[in-house]
Amino acid sequence: MNTTGELKKPLQKTPRNRNARNRRGETVSTGNIGSDSRKKVLVRSIPAVLNEMYDCMAAYYGPTHWWPGDSEFEIAVGAVLTQNTAWTNVERAIANLKQANLLSARKILGCPDEKLHEILRPSGYFRVKTTRLRTFCEYLVTRYAGSVKRMARSPIETLKPELLAVDGIGPETADDILLYACHKPVFVVDAYTRRIFTRHGLAHPKMTYGELQRMFHVNLEPDLHRFKEYHALIVWTGKEFCRSTPKCDRCPLAPTLRGGQPPNPVALPLQT
Repeated sequence: MNTTGELKKPLQKTPRNRNARNRRGETVSTGNIGSDSRKKVLVRSIPAVLNEMYDCMAAYYGPTHWWPGDSEFEIAVGAVLTQNTAWTNVERAIANLKQANLLSARKILGCPDEKLHEILRPSGYFRVKTTRLRTFCEYLVTRYAGSVKRMARSPIETLKPELLAVDGIGPETADDILLYACHKPVFVVDAYTRRIFTRHGLAHPKMTYGELQRMFHVNLEPDLHRFKEYHALIVWTGKEFCRSTPKCDRCPLAPTLRGGQPPNPVALPLQT
């Protein structure tokens, strides 16, 4: 009490900024819990989560060395044949092509359908895949003299619509060819990508291929090696752990799963 008998007003403290950044670029929000304690609440940014997930999978599996192939053309052929089948079946079909000395665009175009059917039979849907492989080879010969290396000199903005115009090549197959055969930094999205990142709250089941891909392109640096490894790690993790009935307790991504809740729901790019 002062000399006038009035109570002094308590000193007004300047409010501190409740949000700060830690060294990983994550937002740390500090709020009062009771009168004597403070609690830090971590609001993880999407780039931080995506990089953490990559690090967890890479630490578990190590280098994947994916996509296997002795040439860019072989990799492109594998991308066409792997649709709706296991990779082991594709390997058998490619081995048949090599044994028959047919692993070139012009030789495939000159091979009779009946012979090509038998060669591609292990890959499944061999008649459909014979047609699709021929169509891709026709595009490659007509546009780039049968050379994937020559094709790779064109920019993504040219190649992506060209590939999508080839009958039987959809967004995933086109991006497989762009990333692994043409060495372009595009992020490949597949069913495992959608499943894993939906379960981790970063994606929505109804997001389109382009919307989901854009999440990675916007939030990650366009690193060719990292994009190649990231896709392979997603496939391996999806096959082994993130199945229809997930094995979350043993999954390398378990540390990044926060009770199935989105890490930053407000920032999710559900629409573009």
